[in-house]
Amino acid sequence: MTSQPIHEPNCKILVVDDTLDNVNLLSKMLTDSGYKVRKALNGQMALMGVQASPPDLILLDINMPDMNGYEVCENLKTQEKTRNIPVIFLSALDDVLDKVKAFKLGAVDYITKPFQFEEVLARVENHLKICRLQQELEEQNALLRLEREKSERLLLNILPKAIAAQLKESSTAIAEHFEEASILFADIVGFTPLSAQMSASELVSLLNQIFSEFDKLATQHGLEKIKTIGDSYMVVGGVPLPQSDHAEAIAQMALDMQQAISQFQTQTGEPFQIRCGIATGPVVAGVIGTTKFIYDLWGDAVNIASRMESQGLPGQIQVTAETYHRLKSNYILTERGTVSIRGKGEMLTYWLTGKKS
Repeated sequence: MTSQPIHEPNCKILVVDDTLDNVNLLSKMLTDSGYKVRKALNGQMALMGVQASPPDLILLDINMPDMNGYEVCENLKTQEKTRNIPVIFLSALDDVLDKVKAFKLGAVDYITKPFQFEEVLARVENHLKICRLQQELEEQNALLRLEREKSERLLLNILPKAIAAQLKESSTAIAEHFEEASILFADIVGFTPLSAQMSASELVSLLNQIFSEFDKLATQHGLEKIKTIGDSYMVVGGVPLPQSDHAEAIAQMALDMQQAISQFQTQTGEPFQIRCGIATGPVVAGVIGTTKFIYDLWGDAVNIASRMESQGLPGQIQVTAETYHRLKSNYILTERGTVSIRGKGEMLTYWLTGKKS
């Protein structure tokens, strides 16, 4: 496949020279070669024309009255709108220092008069091609940046920011031990039988609305959402970044979730309820595997929090004794009594009902 010719009608060239014969000669030759050509007989006229309609390339004389070519070029390179326009000097000055000054000011080329038009045309085509390739590269880089940002957003939707950064640095399994964290499990009461009466799209839409509200609360309280399983929601405080008030933040999250769920109604018009369980203790957190990454938690505290939820009551928040001791100064809790927890035996638990004023 052959590439498009550089001298297509859309390529605009500005010829700047105070000698009318030079301007007319260059204009005719470039026009005959397929370019759109504009003329300027002095520096001021050139700058006004460039600001009004930037060309793709400028052929610029040096020796002109009032404002010489060097001053024109310097002005162009200080303006964001015009600094990337390639400038080729066309001058009778043949001293090396003149050429050095031109390049230091930002010119891309320097042609000495009298010139051969074939040389002018070849250099014009070459710099237009370079300019076009640079533009294509910038466009590709912009697309890559957008894709990278999109990938970053997707990764941060799956993993905590600190963990995502670690994973990008190394593909090895990530695991950390935390001496203390608070875990909350929440389950929507009666959702399984209700889901049998709903279409798939209605079910997903409803869950999305509910969990989106919970996500907002997790962000508001500085907590880390771990995952959703069906109609269950899991969130943790103090992981992956230590948080001194993790138990309080989780408690407030649970209370706020109860308020949030009351905004939603079943098909019979009754408000939804959630059953919540909270436990506090040491956990291991990390990412394992090589595909479909998930940041997860392991440990007794995680299992107990799950039991607190599953063995709780609709509309209630059941917490362990460890969590109770961290909350009792600022929150209202009542003793439930002992509950038989699989694998742990009898455990004393409490109901969290509100925050002290």
